[in-house]
Amino acid sequence: MGNSRTITTIDETSSPAKTTWSDFTALIKIGIVNSNLITTFTGLWLAFMFTEKHFLQSLDIVILTLVGSAFIIAGSCALNNFIDRDIDPIMQRTKGRPTVTGKISGSKVLIIGFTLVGLGLLMLFLTNIVTGVIGIIGVFSYVVLYSMWSKRRHVSNTIVGSISGAVPPLIGWAAVDPTLPTMAWMLFLIMFVWQPPHFYALAMRRVEEYRAASIPMLPVVKGFEVTKRHIIIWVLLLLPTPFFMTELGMAFVILATILNIGWLVFGLIGYKTMDNIKWATRMFVYSLNYLTILFTGMVILSVF
Repeated sequence: MGNSRTITTIDETSSPAKTTWSDFTALIKIGIVNSNLITTFTGLWLAFMFTEKHFLQSLDIVILTLVGSAFIIAGSCALNNFIDRDIDPIMQRTKGRPTVTGKISGSKVLIIGFTLVGLGLLMLFLTNIVTGVIGIIGVFSYVVLYSMWSKRRHVSNTIVGSISGAVPPLIGWAAVDPTLPTMAWMLFLIMFVWQPPHFYALAMRRVEEYRAASIPMLPVVKGFEVTKRHIIIWVLLLLPTPFFMTELGMAFVILATILNIGWLVFGLIGYKTMDNIKWATRMFVYSLNYLTILFTGMVILSVF
């Protein structure tokens, strides 16, 4: 969950500016920011399509929404890194973060985190009140409910964390249409249901690191067999979602159904016979491609 790149020793050819930027992008988990902006933009774009408002005539809303969303996500990730700086050294995936290496001090992390969140929320509130409130809910659910409370205490931490990950498309939609019709909530639901199988697969691959850090992820507490069963159940829950989104057209319903069935079949193949880590890796990679294709497809197909 986040930028897993390890920061290596700086050689003589690395410029200070480049190194500082690299540390900053690691701190804000730029990968998470970018992926969430895709779903934010999808919500934004579809709201324009459904309300028949003009995209190019509302560029102020577009910019405020995307930049504001990027800022609150980046700020929340920085605060998450501050909270986790005691356990991140234990995990291979996170031990290179600047909060671990000491390249960015704790006080600076807090300043960066709260500043980004504050500026981001201001931008979202400049679109409308509903968008700003949803932004606050997203920050609170990630920083407090997930990072500070459930992550180290409850096996349900992944489900709690899914709330914040499902908020971006709602933010995008609310900026254009604060009434939030059924379609907006379907985007939220898809994102909420997508996250457990995605992160459970990641947790299977990193199970020993989570165990060493005493993080009660599902495979650590319940084992691989239970985790695999939960992954399949969550994928099954995605199957009916396209049929509540027929307003996007039959082409989308067919695309989403193929992706959903494909994920299920992909999971069932090798469920009993394949090496657990290899199976988890396949499911993890599929989940990434699933999300990219599905949300990109929504944008493209809505034009036709």
